[in-house]
Amino acid sequence: MIDKTTLTLNLVRDALSHYTETPPAEILPDTALADIGIDSLTLAELLFELEDRLGTTISETTALPQKISDVIELISPYIDGQAIQSAA
Repeated sequence: MIDKTTLTLNLVRDALSHYTETPPAEILPDTALADIGIDSLTLAELLFELEDRLGTTISETTALPQKISDVIELISPYIDGQAIQSAA
């Protein structure tokens, strides 16, 4: 079974495939969003896509995510057993 962190990373990688040409295997938790060409507008689009995929609204945060790990931390509370089942 896939653990929650791996599932979340894979979800973010898959969503990012629409916004960057960086191969998914090169997208790691410590990867800076700017390093893979994700600006603030693209980040907003990515977060809207993740909301659609998760069927929820992600809470607004005061600090914009700077790294993949920040995005993972932001959406992790919205990953539940159902999402894990459907992604596995």
